[in-house]
Amino acid sequence: MPPRPDAERPLAPGSWLARAGSALALVENAALVVLLALLVTVAFGQIVLRQLDVSIAWGDPAVRLLVLWVGVLGAVAATRAGEHITIDAVSRFLPARLRLAVGAATALFAGGVCAVFALHAFRFVLIEREIGTGGFELLPGWVAALVLPLGFALIAARFAVLAVGQIARLLRRERS
Repeated sequence: MPPRPDAERPLAPGSWLARAGSALALVENAALVVLLALLVTVAFGQIVLRQLDVSIAWGDPAVRLLVLWVGVLGAVAATRAGEHITIDAVSRFLPARLRLAVGAATALFAGGVCAVFALHAFRFVLIEREIGTGGFELLPGWVAALVLPLGFALIAARFAVLAVGQIARLLRRERS
């Protein structure tokens, strides 16, 4: 998903961090496409097979798991593109410098919340691994849940980069 045209780019084009971000975006998009194709294929296959009074035992759990993974990776992509859910009833009326400061504070707060979610999701995965909760067929439950800490950590990193970019722009404007 390409960034919105009005979305501010927090990283200097051509920097190693920008190139790493682009590579990560490519991996995220490829994973999203593969998982979505797999989701549609398994769900469609289940529908067709049910018409023939047959079904795949792991089909429905796989579809539920794929919905979770596609949803989380979609949230990561939306955050990357600046299309995440925002409540900006007031920010559009603020002066440019104050808007940058509020945007940086908001991004830091959102990133912090996502980092806490990632930490607790990681703890959840460790507990799932220790308990040995079954997922389905050959996939343990803790492997299925790995998307939660990974997704929230990626979203937290995206918000951190956004906040740093906004703070840098704010500091550049102060020097001007």
